[in-house]
Formats: sequence, C-alpha cells, structure tokens
Amino acid sequence: MFMVTGNAAEVIRRLAERERAPSGAGLRIAADPRAGELTVGLSPRPSQGDTVLQAGGAYLFLCPVALQALDDKALDATMTEDGDVDFVMADQPR
Repeated sequence: MFMVTGNAAEVIRRLAERERAPSGAGLRIAADPRAGELTVGLSPRPSQGDTVLQAGGAYLFLCPVALQALDDKALDATMTEDGDVDFVMADQPR
C-alpha cells in the first residue's frame, strides 16, 4: 500500500496553505500518457476515478495508474525556507 511520511504530509499541508487552496485540496499524482510518466501537482479536488488518501491531515489524490504504480512506494518531501518543494518516491522499508 502507498505510504506517505509525516514530512510529506506536512509539506502538502503547507503547500496548500501557501497557495490558498480551498478546503479539501490535495496533492494529485496522475499518469501523463504522452510523456509516459507521473505528474504531481496541487489540485482543488480529486478527479473522477481518483483514490483519495488522507495522511496527517493532508489529502492525496491518485489516478488508477498512479495508485498501481506506487503501490509499494513511500512519498517523502522537504520544503526549504524559501518555499522550494522536493518530493521523493522511494521503496518502502521492508
């Protein structure tokens, strides 16, 4: 099952506050079929078919392709004092 670290949840909450996102907004991870990769961005609400996860007060919206691709991954993140965000996907510890 996809895992979100406490750091990532905090960064997502801070990012939503900074962007003045509406209540219930979250980080959406979705497949970009043209690029053959996943995209990550703040979204005011999930898209139809997304799985909604809540971790540490932060919302994540995963499209079906992303949910399957990230099943054994963990999302971590950092935010610098300047507001730069770095998301990292890693294998979950066994």
